[in-house]
Amino acid sequence: MSDSNTTEFTNPSTFILLGIPGVEMAHVWIAIPFCAMYVIVILGNFTILFIVKREPSLHEPMFYFLCMLAVTDLVLSTSTIPKILAIFWFNSREIDFSACLAQMYFVHCFSAIESGIFVAMAVDRYVAICHPLRYSTILTNHMVVKIGLAVVLRGSILALPYPLLARQWPYCKTNIIPNTHCEHMRVVKLACADISVSSYYGLFVVFGRIGLDVFFIVVSYIQILRAIFSLPTKDARLKTFGTCGSHLCVILAFYIPNLFSSLTTRFGHNLPLHFHIFIASVYLFLPPMLNPIIYGVRTKQIRDRLLQILSHKGTKVFSWCSRSET
Repeated sequence: MSDSNTTEFTNPSTFILLGIPGVEMAHVWIAIPFCAMYVIVILGNFTILFIVKREPSLHEPMFYFLCMLAVTDLVLSTSTIPKILAIFWFNSREIDFSACLAQMYFVHCFSAIESGIFVAMAVDRYVAICHPLRYSTILTNHMVVKIGLAVVLRGSILALPYPLLARQWPYCKTNIIPNTHCEHMRVVKLACADISVSSYYGLFVVFGRIGLDVFFIVVSYIQILRAIFSLPTKDARLKTFGTCGSHLCVILAFYIPNLFSSLTTRFGHNLPLHFHIFIASVYLFLPPMLNPIIYGVRTKQIRDRLLQILSHKGTKVFSWCSRSET
């Protein structure tokens, strides 16, 4: 019997995702707000892309980075959320081993890309505020492309060891993952081998990559604040700092759940399992949902253009209804 079980779970062809264990009866209801958030992710980020593409005045480095952020959020959420909704609504818990590793890669790859984009946005704000006369010569379209490629390449390379290490471990315990998606540590903990390499690499990426990114963002904002406080009037300081408000909000929405989820997975052994999984799931939903909302509300150019489009559509509908009545 032991040999049979070992053979069955060594290099399993499929994993079973349990969703949120302990609250299975509520899965159908939990999926409703999750689905609503996913709809907001899709509509919000495609709206950002549409507005930036249609409006020539928004063809600037800051909005190019914002488009990169929107695409990243769409890929990051789409790689996990549809499967989560399938688990909650249709009890579709099986996931192919290769698909599980691919999902793991996409989550870590695009999380790293998103973090890199925030660094690029911080540099953009630094150049715009501290060197405004040189902004157009420093951040040219060519430079934006180079920054974007560097961010994507870094994220792709940093995420690659996650599935490669996970694939090499022998799995002879079980193929049941107590989670809504193929989270790295949840998967490798099923291996019947020493997974220290996977664990240490995960910690290295969490503290190394996030630590470096946060360091560069903090340094950029120290320089930005020094430039802002050197301005002569309070109104000028508030107006200049207001251009950074959206960026600061999305940074907090991304890094706080990210760091909290990573640390509770490894060290929060006394916390209930469903709490771990809920926090990890919220991390997948929250930043992609909040980013377009924050930038749509706080960025005047996007807000004005969106209102212009909506008012134009509303006028056309009203005119059509009036002609129909006559």
